[in-house]
Amino acid sequence: MKRQALVVGLGQFGMSVSRALVARDVEVLAVDVDEERVRRASAFVTEAACFDATDEAHLTRTSPERRDFCLCAIGDEAKEASIICTALLKQMGAKRVIARANDDLHARILSLVGAAKVVNPEHEYGDRFANQVLYEGIRGEMPLGAGVLITEVTTPEAFVGRALHELQLPKRFGVTVMAVRRSGEGAVVLPTPDTALQAGDVMVVVAKEGAVAQMMEKE
Repeated sequence: MKRQALVVGLGQFGMSVSRALVARDVEVLAVDVDEERVRRASAFVTEAACFDATDEAHLTRTSPERRDFCLCAIGDEAKEASIICTALLKQMGAKRVIARANDDLHARILSLVGAAKVVNPEHEYGDRFANQVLYEGIRGEMPLGAGVLITEVTTPEAFVGRALHELQLPKRFGVTVMAVRRSGEGAVVLPTPDTALQAGDVMVVVAKEGAVAQMMEKE
């Protein structure tokens, strides 16, 4: 049985998440007060509806309690609406409510009214993008949750020719190399402690936030 999600708010973030969920075979009911946004979303989501999500009667008809999760993705132009919508979803028995916040105070209020998880996509993306600006070797990052990231990083020159057991990356920086993509070969190597890094290798590592940046600074 497919998972079901309710996404409220079809700005850039809500639209992007809706597309990603559909691509992962999730049935998405998308809601927004803007008719044009709803029209665009209707081309790819399971169902799209146009109404004000602070209207309790209309929101009830989306059956939040039957959804695997509900995402309140209303943007920063309507903080009050996002708080009301989050509270209503919780009161209606939604199993899991995830809400988008725009600042720390907004995040605290959303948590108080029932959000199980609060996200700030602009802040989180800004943090990750800053690392890519500061450290050329960092090619991309993906959050796993609880402050843990998967990061793709070009092997630093100081690591070339050295085996992973020599580098002691877990002990020194808390960085674990999960895979190595060989330059020019397209091959992915699942490394052992004896795997020696080559020039142009891309390491796929798992580490806490800030650990890879620390590694890049010291090497």
